[in-house]
Amino acid sequence: MLALLSVSDKRGLVPFAQGLVRLGFRLLSTGGTLEALKGAGVPVNKVSEHTQSPEILGGRVKTLHPRIHGGILGRLELEADREEMKAHGIEPISLVAVNLYPFRQTVASGAAEPEVIEQIDIGGPAMVRASAKNFRHVSVVVDPDDYPAVLAELEQQKAVSEDTRRRLMRKAFAHTAAYDASISAWLSAQAGEPFPGELSLAFQKSQDLRYGENPHQRGAFYREHAAPQEPTVAFAKVLQGKELSYNNILDLDAALGLLLEFPEAPAAVIIKHNTPCGVAVDAALVKAYRTARAVDEVSAFGGIVALNREVDAATAQAMAETFLEAVIAPSYSPEALQVLATKKNLRLLEAGPALASPQARPRAQLDARSVSGGM
Repeated sequence: MLALLSVSDKRGLVPFAQGLVRLGFRLLSTGGTLEALKGAGVPVNKVSEHTQSPEILGGRVKTLHPRIHGGILGRLELEADREEMKAHGIEPISLVAVNLYPFRQTVASGAAEPEVIEQIDIGGPAMVRASAKNFRHVSVVVDPDDYPAVLAELEQQKAVSEDTRRRLMRKAFAHTAAYDASISAWLSAQAGEPFPGELSLAFQKSQDLRYGENPHQRGAFYREHAAPQEPTVAFAKVLQGKELSYNNILDLDAALGLLLEFPEAPAAVIIKHNTPCGVAVDAALVKAYRTARAVDEVSAFGGIVALNREVDAATAQAMAETFLEAVIAPSYSPEALQVLATKKNLRLLEAGPALASPQARPRAQLDARSVSGGM
């Protein structure tokens, strides 16, 4: 049995490869993956030795070869395919573990255009898509978190089940689709084109929600693949409290967006049902909060609070006087956390120091709203 491993995310790579070797797989690899496996003492063959073709164009062409793609795409149930593969010396490849060049991370690092362009993977998506298309004969693994389950099935059943291969196929196509969407979004941004002719959005699921806007509906929360520099609800750290609900997330985002309109001084925002019911600024955070609450104390009950300075003990004591659903702030003093710990169900979110900066501003981003049949 033949497996091809070529990954930029090397989490769990060596134990996975060692497990495959124990099960009788022969391994093919390239580049940094090859070196990592060799360095760990895992027996592995170079792809160029398998194809009998050298890597060319500075490594741009490595796996684009009939012995790779024929090995992946061969329909082993068809005699014609088997005969053709045999005639051309093509051996079936039954497992492909590939994840793609770190395009998003390179963009986030502020790299220049030529470096970003080099991180547009070509051979990787081709192998992933080919493997996913031929899922009946190939297990394609794009996520290191799936290594243990794949190994377990191989150890117990000597094969990966069809249900698992179908699940991995769906994940593989989602992986390449999100990757291409990121490239498309970057190219549009480079061109100053906020509304391209074709719009693709790439997000990954952060969590399933208990329900959607109403209890009879389902819901999930998705976020960008990389945390932005600006404070966000999606990447805020949850310190305590019940699981966030669909409506909590909407209200927290509304509160944070409004709060970012007042970066120069300590400010407090209270939101109820996506509507502001109190906003105030003051030299002292506790005074800003009390003033915001005084605008409409009835609506503040069960509301969402956003603060743009570290929560101190005095502000925590003031918030503890009223039932609140959630609070988002840059940080919390140990004393404040001790006070708020008595409110077991209160969700506390820490958005990070960027929220406390006088330069903090609302983020310029696409605001997408779905309508039936469109966006």
